[in-house]
Amino acid sequence: MHVVIMGCGRVGSTLARSLEDRNHTVAVIDNNPDAFRRLGPSFNGDKVTGYGFDQAVLTKAGIQRADAFAAVSSGDNSNIIAARVARETFGIQQVVARIYDPGRAEVYQRLGITTVATVKWTADQVLRRILPAGAEPDFRDPSGTIRVDQVPVPDVWVGHRTIDLQIETKSRIAWIDRLGEGMLPTRETVIQEGDLLHLVMREENAGHAYAVIEKGPEDHA
Repeated sequence: MHVVIMGCGRVGSTLARSLEDRNHTVAVIDNNPDAFRRLGPSFNGDKVTGYGFDQAVLTKAGIQRADAFAAVSSGDNSNIIAARVARETFGIQQVVARIYDPGRAEVYQRLGITTVATVKWTADQVLRRILPAGAEPDFRDPSGTIRVDQVPVPDVWVGHRTIDLQIETKSRIAWIDRLGEGMLPTRETVIQEGDLLHLVMREENAGHAYAVIEKGPEDHA
């Protein structure tokens, strides 16, 4: 892929290096040439000085052959304008804009521009780490019906099959983090100490699921 990134702050420079590490070609746009120092000496992509909503600048960055465009500057207005130019003028389908205002992010999301509302995302991450388990899911689908939760396994479930936990909690285990690696459970998988389960469940069933997880399997009752 060829990806054009507008904004060479911490997010833009990290994104650019990550894409290049995955063998994609990258062009980074920023109106401050000093910002390109964040890319480091090993960066091999294009550095284009200018504004990411300027069609001439985008063309210089290779937007016409780009597969994706990311607007991650510090300005909401600039990001949205640039994202719309990339999508509507150059026909780029994979367009993402970073937006600080979560209200505006929802509006542009409905217009077909994928947005990352950094303030809300950061607040949600903090909430998940300070509230009790189950209070806030890792993911909730747009309808609010389905949620994904990270659940450390209580000792009462160690040695029991994952299929039993799924049946009793009325949930599904999407994957397990075990000893630093992800694994997909089978019907015969046995829960081990230290497992971190990623549970998919209906929102209305979350209370029941956590009650069962805390109580333990039926044969412990």
